[in-house]
Amino acid sequence: MCFGAVSGVDLRPLDILSEVVPVNGVKSGIRMIQIQGARGFQFSAMRPRFLSFPASRIFIYCDIFPEEFSIVVTLKAFPMQSKRNEYIFTVLEENSDTLLLGLRYSRNKIHFIFWSRELSNGWQTRVTFRDVFLADNQWHTLVLAVTKGSFSLTVDCSIPTDVITDAVFPTSLTLTGSRFYVGSRRRRKGFFTGLLRQLVLLPGSDATSRMCTGMNFNLAVLSIPKILQDLPVKPAGNGLLKYPYEADMKVTLGSRPPCTKSESGQFWFNAAQKGLFICNGDKWISLLEVEERLDYLEEYQSLATNSETMGIEVFVIPAVGLFAATANRYTPPGSAIYKWTDEKFVAYQNIPTYQAQSWKFFTIGKKIFLAVANFEANERGQEFSVIYKWNYRKEKFTVYQRINTYSARDWEAFVIDGEAFLAVANHRKGNNHNIDSVIYRWNARTGLFEANQTIPTSGAYDWEFFSIGPYSFLVVANTFNGTSTTINSHIYIWLSGAFQLFQSILTFGAADWEVFQIQDRVFLALANSYDSTIVAPNNSFAINSSIYELNITAQMFVKFQDILTYSAVDWEFFSVGEDNFLVVANSFDGVTFAVNSIIYRWQGYEGFVAVHHLPTFGCRDWEAFTTAAGSYLMYSSAKEPLSRVLKLKTF
Repeated sequence: MCFGAVSGVDLRPLDILSEVVPVNGVKSGIRMIQIQGARGFQFSAMRPRFLSFPASRIFIYCDIFPEEFSIVVTLKAFPMQSKRNEYIFTVLEENSDTLLLGLRYSRNKIHFIFWSRELSNGWQTRVTFRDVFLADNQWHTLVLAVTKGSFSLTVDCSIPTDVITDAVFPTSLTLTGSRFYVGSRRRRKGFFTGLLRQLVLLPGSDATSRMCTGMNFNLAVLSIPKILQDLPVKPAGNGLLKYPYEADMKVTLGSRPPCTKSESGQFWFNAAQKGLFICNGDKWISLLEVEERLDYLEEYQSLATNSETMGIEVFVIPAVGLFAATANRYTPPGSAIYKWTDEKFVAYQNIPTYQAQSWKFFTIGKKIFLAVANFEANERGQEFSVIYKWNYRKEKFTVYQRINTYSARDWEAFVIDGEAFLAVANHRKGNNHNIDSVIYRWNARTGLFEANQTIPTSGAYDWEFFSIGPYSFLVVANTFNGTSTTINSHIYIWLSGAFQLFQSILTFGAADWEVFQIQDRVFLALANSYDSTIVAPNNSFAINSSIYELNITAQMFVKFQDILTYSAVDWEFFSVGEDNFLVVANSFDGVTFAVNSIIYRWQGYEGFVAVHHLPTFGCRDWEAFTTAAGSYLMYSSAKEPLSRVLKLKTF
């Protein structure tokens, strides 16, 4: 009781990590390492005692540990043996081995340990949180909140895990003559081998609400040592720039590699453009050349297709090459796969399809798949969409699994907690548009996708999956309910092993959702195609499409901007240098299919502003891709057997 009452600091974070780290971070046995854009400390196990300080240093006015508090830890754990334990911190009596308080973790558990005279005849009490997997090559932030009768653990600002126990944290845990040890319990055995970025005690409060306000939940900050926040300072004169930390760094040569959180802090050298780039966890940032700016676009290739093309999927098979799959309308001749050869797309493989609407490329481990959404039944009257698997020996896609669908428009592939899923957008069954779409889960034992959940949809046209921190979402574009195109489309959130309704948004013949992120802001772009409530002489096809932004405070997407479109059926987000763009597929203006599609550039406060008007005919889909020779946009036409590749000219 005296801790807060006397000092008046019951809500002041006590930075335990800062107490054992010098201001400049330089100390024998401490390495400062930057991985995935964040710095942390790694400690040597040779001298575990030197990473300690007397409890009286932070418990100035009172030597009683608070009975209600939070412990905040940000760490990067390394794989360990299943029976091994490592201590994140402990509080021990000065002249004995008695452990008064501690936090340790094993391969899949977090253990909170404390000592109380009132419990277990004076023995230690352990509260265990199970199924906590930290060694996944990612940073994680943990908040352990303790009150009199409650123990709660929150990982990366997700849903907290509560442990029900008869144990109650003591009201009078005296710290007189005790010491805090960081990363150990004063021994080499059980020493913490990972990286520590944050270790804070917050008396009298659950720290979760104070921390979980931004987007980067796995690096949420309450208080970290100043040296971990500072950027390296350039020395005076011609001195060398010296980094007071080590980096887990590698340089990749060749074509543009992926840039995700896993590659954050890694370098890519583009030999063709003589440029050095660093990954910031989202995109490649130029270090040695002036940022590219989009100047104009020129037609690069006019690709004759088997028939009108409803969708395009551009993908890369490692060590094989870049491909484009076209979803062609007519059967025969079916759809085609093209390979990028000598800087052009060249026919590679024909696949029988039945009024194909779209393709989806995805991988599961080393297995490579391509799924087609067929809109019509085959010659036997059977309505199947098909998953094809890449045959490494034949270097072709072969039939792997057929799935019964109903006028399928789209497939979406995604992974949640290490499990693979496929969602199909079933558009209609006969004349009934109000039918279930299905989410399939990969069964590793059978090697097949199996129905996992059905979701009622109305003329479903598109699924889009995205994640925000630890949360996973799936949004559907509902187009038509049998009487009207003015209906709700829905966003679902993954909770308790299933998707549950998160938010409904009024849409008008919704045909596509595109999710994208600009810095810490998350957006959803909606393509509206037709408003059946508008009567002549007004134009039912000239309607607004909308961009929504996630409002974290309101925990919902709110409208950010309306853009006039003409039967919009697709959005595609892409970046050039530091500039971000959206291109819309305008397909029909009520009179003609010869309608300009438009590129919009992100201009901050002004939102997206039109910068390029591109002549298109019955435009159906846009895809952006990059090769060693430059960046491109490709669009398909639903009204002529031609797709076009445009090259982005920069300056």
